Amino acid sequence: MELLDCYRLLGLTPHASLAEVKASYRRLARRLHPDLNPGLPHDPFVRLHQAYQVLLEVAPATPPISQGPVPTTAPPVHPATTPPPRAPQEAAPQPASPFRHHPQLSPFERQLKSQAYYRLQGLLSQGKFAYAIALVEGLSQRLAVDLEVRQWQAVTYQRVARHAMTRGEFRKAHIYLKKALRTDPNNRSLRQEVEGDFQQLQQQVRQRARQPKRR
Repeated sequence: MELLDCYRLLGLTPHASLAEVKASYRRLARRLHPDLNPGLPHDPFVRLHQAYQVLLEVAPATPPISQGPVPTTAPPVHPATTPPPRAPQEAAPQPASPFRHHPQLSPFERQLKSQAYYRLQGLLSQGKFAYAIALVEGLSQRLAVDLEVRQWQAVTYQRVARHAMTRGEFRKAHIYLKKALRTDPNNRSLRQEVEGDFQQLQQQVRQRARQPKRR
C-alpha cells in the first residue's frame, strides 16, 4: 500500500501529525469496525488498520513548524529607554546541515525530509522493510525534485534486495536490485555495489541449482 493511499484512507494530508492520525483512525474505526456495525464487510476496516499501522511509523510526532510571516522590523522603542548602541559582533557560525537539500524545497519540506531520513534509518535497522519502502516512496513523490531523496530510495531497494538474498528469495532480490538501478541510474558507486550484488545473487542461484532435490 502506497504511503499517499494510507493518508487518503484516513482522510488526511501528508502534513498530518501523529495525533491527527490517531484521532482520525479512532473516528473511522468506530464507523467501519464490523463488530460495532453488524452487517458491514471486514475488508474496509482491515485496509484502514493496515494504513494506520504504516502511518504510525512515518507520521511526525509533533505538528510542523509554523510557516507564519516573520516580522521585518523590530517594534518601536521609547527614546528614553533606548539602550546605547553596541559594537557589532560576528554571528555565531551555524552548524552545517548533513543533508544536501534541493534549493526549491521550502522550510517545511526540508524539515519533513530530515524527519523522514531518521525514521527511514530506524525502519531499516529494525527490518521493517515494507514500512521503509512506503515511507521513502511517499517522500520521493512529495519531493520529486530532490536527488538526495532519490538516492535514499535506491539504497532502500538495495537493502531490501540484500535481505531477500539472505532468505533465499532470489526473484524478489533480482526485482529490487533492478529497481535500485532504475531509481538512481547515475550513481556510480551504487551501480558498482549493485553489480556486485548481482554476481553474488547468481552464485547463490547456481549453488541452489546444484543441490540435490528433496524427495
